[in-house]
Amino acid sequence: MAMRRTVNEQLEFRGTGLHGGQAAILQIVPAPAGTGIVFIRSDLPVDEARIPARYDLVNDTRLCTKLTNAHGASVSTIEHLMAALAGTGVHDVVIRVDGPEVPILDGSSLPFVRDILRVGLKDVGIPLDCIRVLKPIEVESNGRVARLVPAKRTEISFTIDFDDPAIGRQSLALALGEDAFVAELAECRTFCLLSEVEALRQAGLARGGGLENAIVVDRGRVLNPEGLRRADEFVRHKILDAVGDLALAGAPIIGRYEGERSGHEMTNLLLRALFAAPDSWEWAEAELEVVPVRQPRPLFAEEKAAALAS
Repeated sequence: MAMRRTVNEQLEFRGTGLHGGQAAILQIVPAPAGTGIVFIRSDLPVDEARIPARYDLVNDTRLCTKLTNAHGASVSTIEHLMAALAGTGVHDVVIRVDGPEVPILDGSSLPFVRDILRVGLKDVGIPLDCIRVLKPIEVESNGRVARLVPAKRTEISFTIDFDDPAIGRQSLALALGEDAFVAELAECRTFCLLSEVEALRQAGLARGGGLENAIVVDRGRVLNPEGLRRADEFVRHKILDAVGDLALAGAPIIGRYEGERSGHEMTNLLLRALFAAPDSWEWAEAELEVVPVRQPRPLFAEEKAAALAS
């Protein structure tokens, strides 16, 4: 029987918001059983600051996932942190952040994952319930598709297709059990096309972006000096995003997510469709532990540096 877990001790991260460009301090704080994942805007009045990590509070999915509560308080770019919590088996924490955006750090989930695994987890004393998909649910828009279908475990398959040959068409399918997220996805960074950067900044986005926190591609070239961490890092990051967005269901999902050119918007629409059809899912007790058994592998850049030094 799997149990709900929180972190053993408080963690702190400092960085810059990817889109707003503002400095941010974020703390992951242990919480009692049943808390779930809750964001607290520490820069706002207490009675306005609480923002539960729920799919129905998502109100913006332009290049990130943004939550907004009934008071208008919001927190954005939550998906990499949510993926790290889901991928390491954290179910009850309070996340304190002193601004409207989660710091982007290196553009992946890896910094969060490494510190979570460093301090470790503890049971909060109650069993973990999951959402079991009973029948297929699908949403489609302009050639983008996201669906959930029944499966005996948590699985994700994803296909992306970009005109730039540096990305092209990539597909990957994974079963997300044990340490699969840590081993296969956590290090994979967000990405963008150089041709899109100026338009994004004119729209008030990507103000904190750079080669230190995103892969930038231009006409078949990866502009980051260190290159890619994985040959298919692009599709792996899309799966990472999906893990984070699906975590807004409030419980692990037993079923297979299938994404075809999907993204934040489609995944959120899919969760809304799932919960609007009560005969498509049921509560089920989690049978397997979702606890990483190893630290992430060294990054490509670290491996390269070690090789050069030897």
